[in-house]
Amino acid sequence: MELINELNVSIDAAIRAGEKIMEIYSGSIEVEYKENNTPLTLADREANDIIVDSLLKNFPKYSILSEEKKDTKDRLENDWCWIVDPLDGTKEFIKKNGEFTVNIALSYKHKSVLGVIYVPVTKELYYAVKGSGAYLKSEHLLNKLQVSNKKDDLILVASRSHTSKQLSKLIEENKNKFKEVKNAGSSLKGCLIAKGEADVYYRFGLTSEWDTAAMQCIVEEAGGIFKQLDSSDMLYNRENTLNEKGFYIVNNGKNIFNIQE
Repeated sequence: MELINELNVSIDAAIRAGEKIMEIYSGSIEVEYKENNTPLTLADREANDIIVDSLLKNFPKYSILSEEKKDTKDRLENDWCWIVDPLDGTKEFIKKNGEFTVNIALSYKHKSVLGVIYVPVTKELYYAVKGSGAYLKSEHLLNKLQVSNKKDDLILVASRSHTSKQLSKLIEENKNKFKEVKNAGSSLKGCLIAKGEADVYYRFGLTSEWDTAAMQCIVEEAGGIFKQLDSSDMLYNRENTLNEKGFYIVNNGKNIFNIQE
């Protein structure tokens, strides 16, 4: 699938949004709270404006679903939909631990076919287009991403801000398989698996389409497996944007664990 223009525009928008985020990050951060009690900052809003304006200008026929943009259901009639989280990991941004990202994905007929994840603090850029592989650009280096081939001594990556009893149970029941549990914020967890620095990520709690769409394309193009917890496909540009079933990311099929209720 050739999406060269889409990839270039989304990379540029992600980097410019990241630069704006870092301007705000360097000062004092004022926090508001949405109706669902999730935090919102000036960085979320300004990064969103940069990305949405660029995508609308360059691809006026594509629809957009963004965490910080009012949702309009006419997107459901469009085969092409940008899925955007202008600041994934707002809690980490507020804590100033550096573990936040800019996520831009493109879905086609409900499948994620392009993913861009930019890490403003480290200036690392992860990207993938379906059928073309996944890559990490940092400094002046460009590396093709490949998941690990490990089946034992696994590194499990877990959310820094969201824990669950189900995850604790999974770890306990399979502790002979795990060498280490790493905590990380935002879509960085998927990136760690894509580049082979972690092997397994199970998410039991609620997320939204914009949390996973970019990460899924990158993980899959790096050779990983990304499924909902019932092993069904994760689809995008849905009427209900919540990922209600949870999901897992694994480096290979041998590391799909049986989930006991």
